[in-house]
Amino acid sequence: MKKLLLSFFVGISMAVSAQQSCPVIPLPADFKEVAGSFELSERSTIVFDQPNLAPLAHYLQKELLKHKNLSLNIGQKKSASTISLKISTKKTAGTEAYELDMKPEAITISAHDHNGLFNGVSTFLQLVRQSATSSLSCWKITDAPKYAWRGMMLDESRYFFGKEKVKQLMDWMAFYKLNRFHWHLTDQPGWRIDIKKYPKLTLIGGIGNYFNPFAPAKYYSQDDINEIVQYAAERYIQVIPEIDMPGHATAANMAYPEYSGGGSEKHPEFTFNPGKEATYQYLTNILKETDVLFPSQMIHIGGDEVAFGNKKWNNDPDVQQLMKTKGLKDLKAVEYYFIKRMADSIAKINNKMLAWDEVAEAELESKNTIVFWWRHDRPNTLKTALHKGYAVVICPRIPLYFDFVQDASDVSGRRWSAGEYSPIEKVYAFSPGQIVETAGHEKQIMGIQANLWTETVNSNQRLDYLLFPRISALAEAAWTADVKKDFSDFQLRLKNHLEQFKAAGIYYYNNKKTNPEPIPKKLSVSYLD
Repeated sequence: MKKLLLSFFVGISMAVSAQQSCPVIPLPADFKEVAGSFELSERSTIVFDQPNLAPLAHYLQKELLKHKNLSLNIGQKKSASTISLKISTKKTAGTEAYELDMKPEAITISAHDHNGLFNGVSTFLQLVRQSATSSLSCWKITDAPKYAWRGMMLDESRYFFGKEKVKQLMDWMAFYKLNRFHWHLTDQPGWRIDIKKYPKLTLIGGIGNYFNPFAPAKYYSQDDINEIVQYAAERYIQVIPEIDMPGHATAANMAYPEYSGGGSEKHPEFTFNPGKEATYQYLTNILKETDVLFPSQMIHIGGDEVAFGNKKWNNDPDVQQLMKTKGLKDLKAVEYYFIKRMADSIAKINNKMLAWDEVAEAELESKNTIVFWWRHDRPNTLKTALHKGYAVVICPRIPLYFDFVQDASDVSGRRWSAGEYSPIEKVYAFSPGQIVETAGHEKQIMGIQANLWTETVNSNQRLDYLLFPRISALAEAAWTADVKKDFSDFQLRLKNHLEQFKAAGIYYYNNKKTNPEPIPKKLSVSYLD
């Protein structure tokens, strides 16, 4: 397998698929190359048929200037060599579907909704960017996604990257039609979101990271967050914040210890205290400020791995009184009581609550809850979530945790118990339909998501190395119908993308002779799971 991958990444020729492919990732549903070419030049004009399409027209204009150094005019009337953005009256293709009709004299991108139109623009821009000249081969493409949720999660509690790197990630997400950015902003090592009502969360909780507990405080101001959310919206990406609770609360508890429920020797001050009424008001206030910053109307609360640090609840008088008053028989019941309380708070601010799969047994309202199935070794948890009616995002460790290594020779990164890891071909081949527990529950599967935890990431270079080109495979796994997928064909299409990564300064995974693995100095990593 290693030999096969290396031969691919160094560009050794391989057999071309018998069926002609379309040079786009993710592969469209239906496509045909047609005669002729479109000459893209500064005489070309971008036109649109509705005033509210102006922002998308300006986005296309900026991208063409950035990548082709062409400054196109935006107009309202069609002329020769136009690129038309059009909202179609067709309703048969489904949400986010689009059509791209390229002819020598004109290009039309049409869709029933704005999200679909953006997807069409993304496909067009891919064709533009990989063309060596401004003469574009003409294609007729009709396309729609397999899943509505095509996500990427980034952990910035353990290592803070800053808004320019986050924006760069969003650029590539838009390039690949990934549309959900799950932002892990709080955890044990650091608190990264400015909450005005509780300034010590960032002033104290923002100090340190996984590699250095004394690193200066780093966090996103509310102005930073507004800027990033707006940047994402221009790329039709929804941003979902994660405020971890009741576990993984160490950074917050360093700032406001009065709300701590204790922890363990290995994981000090790991939990919020579920026995104090003040804890719920404190966290609700935080969620209210978070809601104002993020218009997605979704907040992820974590909810995972609480048992690794909740033993002090057994001796906490407030928790014991809660158990007696509410008839809670054990600590798991206390955990579920806490989750329900926070679910109620989130519902009152008109948000859906998102959480990891530990909440599947918590008896939450299914209409207001999205469960993220991550524990690939616990398929029964997925079965429970689906049978209880929850919508589910599929993001199993193998193969969708991008902190797992991608080659047997990798030094730094995760492997599972028998040494399993996540090479690009596993990411590409993954489909929720392969999991027997999903049978009969297909409508509850919102989509898939890759998660990048940063215990072994302490630089932009390392982040790139773990993300690229696996993000390309993720995009096709999330978008393209299983029957259309072919890894050999994908490899051929990816060659041009590797060149684009290189041109953009992305330190992507490649032949290790040219791109050695960036290895962080701190190699001793402890994973709770």
